[in-house]
Amino acid sequence: MNLPKNYRVTIIPSGCCGMAGSFGYEKEHYEVSMQIGEQTLFPAVRKAPEDSIISANGISCRHQILDGTGRKAKHPISILKQALI
Repeated sequence: MNLPKNYRVTIIPSGCCGMAGSFGYEKEHYEVSMQIGEQTLFPAVRKAPEDSIISANGISCRHQILDGTGRKAKHPISILKQALI
């Protein structure tokens, strides 16, 4: 991600998002799933400046970030594509 000009990557100590595939969508696991996300990932995403692009490889991680923080995360390839257009 450091390839496109004017992009600077900061890797956050993200821990686990808590989703684990469909685990976090299951009613009986929802609360624990959100608690896992709150341990490290959600606070780090919330602290990121509003103009930062949040990136996550996994689709379940991207959904969990949106559900837990209200921030939309993009796949790294989508960010690269956008940068090169």
